[in-house]
Amino acid sequence: MSKRDFYEILGVNKDASEEDLKKAYRKLAMKHHPDRNPDNPKAEEHFKEAKEAYEVLSDAQKRAAYDQYGHAGVDPSAAGAAGARGFEGFADAFGDIFGDIFGGGARGRSNVYRGADLRYNLEVSLEEAARGTETKIRIPAMTPCETCHGSGAKPGTQPTTCATCAGHGQVRMQQGFFSIQQTCPNCHGSGKVVQSPCPDCHGAGRVKQHKTLSVKIPAGVDEGDRIRLSGEGEAGVNGGPPGDLYVVIQIKPHGVFQRDHNDLHCEMPISFTIAALGGEIDIPTLDGHAKIKIPAETQTGKVFRLRGKGIKGVRSSTHGDLLCHLVVETPVSLTDRQKELLRELDEISLADGARHNPKSKSWMDKVREFFAQ
Repeated sequence: MSKRDFYEILGVNKDASEEDLKKAYRKLAMKHHPDRNPDNPKAEEHFKEAKEAYEVLSDAQKRAAYDQYGHAGVDPSAAGAAGARGFEGFADAFGDIFGDIFGGGARGRSNVYRGADLRYNLEVSLEEAARGTETKIRIPAMTPCETCHGSGAKPGTQPTTCATCAGHGQVRMQQGFFSIQQTCPNCHGSGKVVQSPCPDCHGAGRVKQHKTLSVKIPAGVDEGDRIRLSGEGEAGVNGGPPGDLYVVIQIKPHGVFQRDHNDLHCEMPISFTIAALGGEIDIPTLDGHAKIKIPAETQTGKVFRLRGKGIKGVRSSTHGDLLCHLVVETPVSLTDRQKELLRELDEISLADGARHNPKSKSWMDKVREFFAQ
């Protein structure tokens, strides 16, 4: 089977520039790389095909031979200087691609790093989370040294250009056809060498300090929500930009309410008398008090929903609800008279159990049927 045209493989015209070739190859390599297509066996074939096409067309001499004689004009076993230059061009593009995918380094890159992101866990009350608030936090962080202004050099002096890498931050080693580029071991990628370190930061350019920040908590935040403070993380390395600070919200336990997204739940104890005869009770809300009517013969576990008495979330257009769970409270510390009245009530109720205690009657009937089997 004959090989496809290299220009066709890369999807470029025959007059394509070196930059066009590199862009086309990078696009195909990222698309067909085997690590990105573990379930597609043809992806590796396309990847190798694009690699071969770029390796030839990125070299001026190989490209001229290919343009004149086609595939026959390209000797894959050539080991001359032209072949070495072709591989070097391929290695540059290959390094760029994997720099994009995995964050690696490439030609001319130096060790200029963005500062680390920081996390701060902030506890707020349920009321503060619902209504929003503003608070101050104090955090430790690496900040640029004020004495040397981040240069790492003693005041009155300046970092000098690294003699090993000539200020590039990278050094290149040639091993046959292979050209290996790595971080300069002398300046660690900065391209500069500090001869007289700053006495405060000892040449690091950064010092550990505490800073106080004001944080605005928007109304409706929930457990685990993050507030990003751009540029308030640690200072960058070798002049890199600072990281960010992420304030993670944690809601303190509340004595009355439990939050479920935008809804609130509360457990409301009521007396045996109100449960049996009905009545009206006051229940708390975040906005004050509300009244609900308890119908006669209410059982424990009954849930009353108050619409719109919950929380309006950060991304919500309406308030949640308040769900009040009723619990019938058994009276304690009874007097003799109270006990006497309850026994009298029990005797009257037992006389017509099906009417006064239908659930108990039904349950006892099922128990009798069970043991009768």
